[in-house]
Amino acid sequence: MAYLVQLVVLGLLIGGIYVAVGVGFGLVWGVLNIVNLSHGALVVVGAYLTWWLFANHGLDPFLSLPLDALLLFCLGYGMQRVVINRVIRAPLLFTFLLTFGLNLIVINVLLYLFKSDFRSVTPSYAGAGLVLGPLVFPYIRLGSLAVAVVLAGGLGLLLHRTRTGLAIQAVGSDRDAAQLVGIDLRHTYALTFAIGAACAGVAGGLISLIQAITPTAGEPYTLQAFVVVILGGLGRVSASVVGGLLFGLIEVFAQSIPGSGSVYANAIAFGLLVLVLVTRPQGVMGRRP
Repeated sequence: MAYLVQLVVLGLLIGGIYVAVGVGFGLVWGVLNIVNLSHGALVVVGAYLTWWLFANHGLDPFLSLPLDALLLFCLGYGMQRVVINRVIRAPLLFTFLLTFGLNLIVINVLLYLFKSDFRSVTPSYAGAGLVLGPLVFPYIRLGSLAVAVVLAGGLGLLLHRTRTGLAIQAVGSDRDAAQLVGIDLRHTYALTFAIGAACAGVAGGLISLIQAITPTAGEPYTLQAFVVVILGGLGRVSASVVGGLLFGLIEVFAQSIPGSGSVYANAIAFGLLVLVLVTRPQGVMGRRP
């Protein structure tokens, strides 16, 4: 029983990372109808910023997260306003190709700046954890889950309790009607993408604490963000939270199968994704059409 409870704890803690990765991706997809293939590259930018601040200035990784969010917010706003906005109403394939191209540009810029060497962020509490009887709660994972919950909660409050958030939701529901009532579509598009990028920056800062980073380390996280949004359901922050936690639990329990390893764990997780798409395409918490 203790082993089973420990697996649940680890699954939820790992799911915190997936929540942080998925909420920004889901926001951009739900409002702009863009499957942002550069999301993983933006995650890695946040990871490198955390590493740079830690390695050169000794700044605690958790304290650097607001700076990650601010830098990625500005970068995301510029990317959308200058580049992506030009194809915002184009067919989905055009935005796929454009965001994939931006992904390659960001990766190659990181390769030029940092080479392909592995970089690690190792604060003094790395490897330590809170022990409660037979259960162990790694401090980094516990802190990451707390940050992810705060991030998702803050995003939910922004969307539902502020004029900016209501404008974003209006654009996501009917962009033409939103424009008729005076909402600046170009600014709202850019703001939405910037918020998604800021969430990616926070996720990257958290990821730098749990794995070594390289410029190409973000590619799996684009796919995982896609899975999180599909599992939970598109269009709601709470759905992304459920999808991220569920994906973490699935991954941990799949890895606990004797002889499974990470390859089978991923196969099981993505197999479940296919099952969800077939049986409940709107996701676990998605609204029925």
